[in-house]
Amino acid sequence: MAFEGLSEKLSGAFKRLRNKGKLTESDVKEAMREVRLALLEADVNYKVAKNFTNKVTERAIGSDVMESLTPAQMVIKIVDEELTALMGSETARLEFASHPPTVIMMCGLQGSGKTTHSGKLALMLKNQNHRPLLVACDVYRPAAIEQLKVVGDKAGVKVFEMGQDKPVKIAKEAIKHAKDYGNDVVILDTAGRLHIDEELMKELEDIKEAVNPQEILLVIDSMTGQDAVNVAKSFNELLEVSGVIITKLDGDTRGGAALSVKEVTGKPIKFAGTGEKLEDLEPFHPDRMASRILGMGDVLTLIEQAEEKLDEKKAEEVAKKMMQNKMDFNDLLDQFSQLKKMGPLKGILSKIPGMGGKLDDVDIDDRMLDWTEAIILSMTPEERAKPDLINPSRKRRIAAGSGRSVEEVNRLLKQLKDMQKMMRQFGGKGKKRRAMKMPGMPGMPGGGFPGL
Repeated sequence: MAFEGLSEKLSGAFKRLRNKGKLTESDVKEAMREVRLALLEADVNYKVAKNFTNKVTERAIGSDVMESLTPAQMVIKIVDEELTALMGSETARLEFASHPPTVIMMCGLQGSGKTTHSGKLALMLKNQNHRPLLVACDVYRPAAIEQLKVVGDKAGVKVFEMGQDKPVKIAKEAIKHAKDYGNDVVILDTAGRLHIDEELMKELEDIKEAVNPQEILLVIDSMTGQDAVNVAKSFNELLEVSGVIITKLDGDTRGGAALSVKEVTGKPIKFAGTGEKLEDLEPFHPDRMASRILGMGDVLTLIEQAEEKLDEKKAEEVAKKMMQNKMDFNDLLDQFSQLKKMGPLKGILSKIPGMGGKLDDVDIDDRMLDWTEAIILSMTPEERAKPDLINPSRKRRIAAGSGRSVEEVNRLLKQLKDMQKMMRQFGGKGKKRRAMKMPGMPGMPGGGFPGL
């Protein structure tokens, strides 16, 4: 996950601060040396790392912090605020034209994920009740037009193309088409190159001059670290980009590019690609990202994802069954189906406050959901509705049918019983409600997923 290494090292530095009752100036400077090293190891630009730690040190050695009852917490609060400021302070939104269509020009090097993220952005806008049009302006890369058509088809968004015609002409005709057919957003998927060259930049400048886009979004690959920041700087100097989409943020454990790009270019990160699916694009919230880095979770994003991707009616039905102690394997199967819509399990759990550091040593394999589903699907409808029917011979049949072990079947049956037992405690009449530890649900660390 993004920033995994950085989060771990920052946690270590802050833990040492917490162990000290009262902080001295040397304590703060020593902690900031550790923070600077952690930032550099995360591939953050050297000047950015130096300026960041200098700002934090200056604020942290003030009397308000030193004399505080919880000085370590005050230092962490300052780091949180400075991290947020480093990444842009406020969430940067798309600028829409007062008279549609809004033209968004996507640019970037080849292999950065530009075409895929054009489709992701189109899907996001479509889900927000816009009518986007994808435009194939990459006429050089083999199969680029076909790739955009495949992405557009998956997103349910029309693709405008004119074969190998000149990109400037294609862009102009696409805008005319959008006006005629009521598309209020036009997304231009321009050509990328293996490196920045004069020919590429001249073509992009010509398109910009011809269509006057409201947004020029630069797509950069976070896995390339400081190279991504250098690319962003070069594109911005020549094109004056309006924002950045950073891709593969789920696959880069360092995250240095995300922390450096705003400071180096002055341009905000507007979106982050967090997975391979078309739905895996998030607005970039600097404050929430700072919370994730410091291991404080990101509850707001988790709630938004749940509201967007989960079936509220089904969730209410399951909650009602749980409170009535009537939950069975059919309900559990529905829950797994909904949980999978929200993305990788580790990504979901990392947004829960306090879970960040605890996930480092936990091996979470998303196939575990599939394995558990396989066990449930190997049961008969009657067995799913009445788990008490499952005797030893049925367990052997279910295990054989799902390709899992009898031990895993037993574990799943026990988990369901534990959940039912817990719900009986919650629902007992006349009993004083008390705090109870939730027995791990299948799919959660400690929940005893089959295979864990």
